[in-house]
Amino acid sequence: MDAIFVDEMPRSRVAVLLQQFSQLADGREPWRIMYPLAEVLLLLTCATIAGCDDFDDIVAWGEHHLDFLRRFSPYHHGIPCVRWLQTLVNRIDPELFGRCFESWIKELWPGRHDLIAIDGKTSRRTHDARKGIKALHTLSAYATDARLVLAQLSVPEKTNEITAIPELLDHLAETKQLEGALVTIDAMGCQVAIADKIVEYKADYLLALKGNQPTLEAEVEDYFRSAPAEELVSTNTIEKGHGRIEMRTYTASSVVDWIVSERSYPGEPRFTNIKTLVKVHSRIEYADRCSIETRFYISSAALDIDRLANGVRGHWGVESMHWLLDVEFKDDLSRCRTGHGAKNMAIVRRFALGLIRANKRKGSVKTRRKSAGWNTDYLLELLQIK
Repeated sequence: MDAIFVDEMPRSRVAVLLQQFSQLADGREPWRIMYPLAEVLLLLTCATIAGCDDFDDIVAWGEHHLDFLRRFSPYHHGIPCVRWLQTLVNRIDPELFGRCFESWIKELWPGRHDLIAIDGKTSRRTHDARKGIKALHTLSAYATDARLVLAQLSVPEKTNEITAIPELLDHLAETKQLEGALVTIDAMGCQVAIADKIVEYKADYLLALKGNQPTLEAEVEDYFRSAPAEELVSTNTIEKGHGRIEMRTYTASSVVDWIVSERSYPGEPRFTNIKTLVKVHSRIEYADRCSIETRFYISSAALDIDRLANGVRGHWGVESMHWLLDVEFKDDLSRCRTGHGAKNMAIVRRFALGLIRANKRKGSVKTRRKSAGWNTDYLLELLQIK
């Protein structure tokens, strides 16, 4: 029996992942290939899940777990050296590499995602001032409920998010993951063109108002200050953990006809599809202090206070993912600066974190990664998403 199908019953998800990797073009002459691309990428993925954060660790893990890897592919020549592995990762097209993981996730996690959060993260150590290379900034589309990255796009720097978000939305629509979803974006994405594109793809937006839309933010704040009670719908949440108590009051209104006004000057770009306004008042109590914050949002979704509240709260999930990438995967400490290495490793880390968090077992991400490194049965369980 072929090696990569040993564990199927039903068909092994690892075999499906290898199949996706095999579709990547390999520019090397076939007779000179000692380490097939699919085998190397499987090593990279498994070792990253198992707690390896650099190429030296990845190669060492592969050498100690070669028997496990050979359950899925021959690995006739064993594990490549560190330098060879790094060279290969620098050469792989990150767009095609990312599509492999996206296709795999879509096949194993079919269906529509109700909440999608879009946000960016900078890998700070990937810059090289001497060569004029800026730090890598990665824009991710994150399925809040499934806690998986659906797609990602690398941009030169944070200010490029405004032009990159429409491209990411196009990709989500092309892969049929956008229709019917509530898309949440922070204040930088609160742009008329972005809002219109989301609605064009039959999804809804929930956009934060802060700074870049000062006039609209001030008008919405004034409305909630004087709005009659019969126009408002509210709900409250209380969460405890990490040494704090968070109390939030969500207030929403569907009275938006006042937003379009003859006061606007001719040709001024306006949001034409706002259906709901949202105010979120947060009070966070610590042992020694208390913080209070009020934020405002606009949405094209009909007034459903529970769904809107879940969208606001759920956007924190993508920020939590970014924090975990730094703390547990050392993303900010990564010094990949040549070729496509930084982009490709960013793809692998997000994919690995998604699989770890999708698993239902208890334990921190740190403990799960160590467990996967110690116990290959648990590593296989993470790959299977069961």
